[in-house]
Amino acid sequence: MVDEDKLNMQIRKFLKEVGVTSQREIERAVAAMQGKEGFPKGRSITAVMTLKIADLELEHVVEGSLEVE
Repeated sequence: MVDEDKLNMQIRKFLKEVGVTSQREIERAVAAMQGKEGFPKGRSITAVMTLKIADLELEHVVEGSLEVE
């Protein structure tokens, strides 16, 4: 039997790490691109996040756009 509380905490810990590290990487990439000529302010960029868990045969895709000012 699965301990749902323990699993929930592990999932939250994993997602927190994903969120924090992903935000950091996006910020770095945007900063690098803003330094290049031709990167317009007010631009909308498309972001796609794919979660894969092979053991569960899970693939979950989330798409969104980010306004870069």
